[in-house]
Amino acid sequence: MHGNAVFNEHLELAAEVLRLLSDPTRMRIVLTLQRHGELSVNALAGAVGRKAPAVSQHLAKMRMARMVTTRQQGTHVLYRLIDEHALTLVQEAIHQAEHAVASGSTPPRHHEPVRD
Repeated sequence: MHGNAVFNEHLELAAEVLRLLSDPTRMRIVLTLQRHGELSVNALAGAVGRKAPAVSQHLAKMRMARMVTTRQQGTHVLYRLIDEHALTLVQEAIHQAEHAVASGSTPPRHHEPVRD
C-alpha cells in the first residue's frame, strides 16, 4: 500500500506540473531558455512578447516548481532551466498539437524524415 501512496503523490505533483506548463507564456519561456541558456527577466520578456512584471510572476511560479533556477551576475538575475524535463513536456505537447491539426494524409512535421 505504501508504494501506491507514493505513486498517487507523484500523480498529484505531475498534474500540478502539467497545469503550470499549460500556459502559453510559460511554454514560450521554456523554449526560449532552451534556445538561449540563461536570460534576465527583461531579455525573456522581450523574447516572449510580454511585459517584464508578468514574466517575473511566471518565473517565480516556475522557480517554486523547480523548473528554473537563478544565478546572480552583478545586478542582474539570470534564469535557466534546471533540467530537460520541462522542455520535453513542452515539445511533446507541441507534437500532440501537430497531430490534432494534421490532415489525414500528411504526417505531422515531427514525423517527417530529417533532411541533410
